[in-house]
Formats: sequence, C-alpha cells, structure tokens
Amino acid sequence: MGLEEIIPAIFLIAVLILIIPNFLKTNLKLKQLIQNLFVWFIIVVSIVIISYLIL
Repeated sequence: MGLEEIIPAIFLIAVLILIIPNFLKTNLKLKQLIQNLFVWFIIVVSIVIISYLIL
C-alpha cells in the first residue's frame, strides 16, 4: 500500500469519526437509521466505483 492509498483512507476515517456521533443522535428510530445507512452505503459504493474507473 502506497501513500496515495493510505492518506484517503485516513481522511475517510476522520470524516466518519466527525459524522457518526451526530448521525446516530439524529437517527433514533431503527427504520430511519437503516434507511440512512443504506443511502450512505450507496453513496460510498458509487464514489469507490467511480474513483476506480477514473484512476
């Protein structure tokens, strides 16, 4: 793993650490939490696929 793979991973983890507490606080209902996690999953997967196609 080169530095070009480690730095984006560190930034992704840092963003997740910043987002997760407020995300969990605003999603108290299980149905809403699962729906929002699914939306985030779709966003992350699409970004990863696009980045692999471009790079």
